Amino acid sequence: MASKLQIFSLSANRKLAEEIAEAAGVELGKCKVSHFADGEIGIDIQETVRGNHCYIIQPTCNPVNEHLMELLIMIDALKRASAKTINVVMPYYGYARQDRKAGARQPITAKLVANLIQAAGATRILTMDLHATQIQGFFDIPIDDFRAMPILAEYFENLHLDNIVVVSPDHGGATRARKLAEQLNVPMAIIDKRRPKPNVSEVMGIIGDVRGKTAVIIDDMIDTAGTICNAVDALLDNGAVEVYTSCTHAVLSGAAFERIEASPMKALITTNTIPLREDKKVEKIVQLSVGNLLGTAIRHVYKDEPVSVLFDMYNK
Repeated sequence: MASKLQIFSLSANRKLAEEIAEAAGVELGKCKVSHFADGEIGIDIQETVRGNHCYIIQPTCNPVNEHLMELLIMIDALKRASAKTINVVMPYYGYARQDRKAGARQPITAKLVANLIQAAGATRILTMDLHATQIQGFFDIPIDDFRAMPILAEYFENLHLDNIVVVSPDHGGATRARKLAEQLNVPMAIIDKRRPKPNVSEVMGIIGDVRGKTAVIIDDMIDTAGTICNAVDALLDNGAVEVYTSCTHAVLSGAAFERIEASPMKALITTNTIPLREDKKVEKIVQLSVGNLLGTAIRHVYKDEPVSVLFDMYNK
């Protein structure tokens, strides 16, 4: 019998998993996540997976440790149930910011997470906009790191904004900003900032001309929103007419929603790699779906077709 394609969702982002499954042309598989009285996680896969190609949809977003353990336990369950391949779809890769030793006696947690996923039995990783592309090298199994930038670019193209300048919120994001600027055929600028401690930043200056322009900031993730809101204020202080912000991963921790709502930014354009909190609704936040991209990618991998065409397709 031919190996079947099966897609399972854990608890991190069920809605995105449904969109991915629809794009891939299959129904979500049946599995149940439960907890023992002391908080330990239990997984019950309620259909056979023997000899099949299985995909787990699980961004490791908040609560990060809970979702990571769910993922590891699910991988182990599939391995022990004789799944042919175990493919992990992590639209958001938690712990990615700890990708190097920035100081003495610090861990490289992004590598630790890669080791855990591989040791559990995963055979492939599909993810989006890793915080640092070198994280791909932490894995000894195939990994595809897709880009949300073309989806964001299409949204801004449809807004028909005038006199745009694309802005990177720091030097590290200059490559990402340059690609968006090339896609929109507009100039770019860079915010020179320093980060005295995690989740705290100070704007030192702006490299490039933003006066009289509509600024579009692009980043890979927004966490507490302090950095992005400081960047918006700095751009407006330097003569920008209005400012849009965008990112792939809307982590949005702590007072992020309140900061975004109070900020003079026109809007925050993001994707649904991470679900927004139901108890926090901010009209400025626009979510675009990556479900079709990831569902199509799954279909290509399952059929042994190249995924490189997807990078080309989403970069037209």
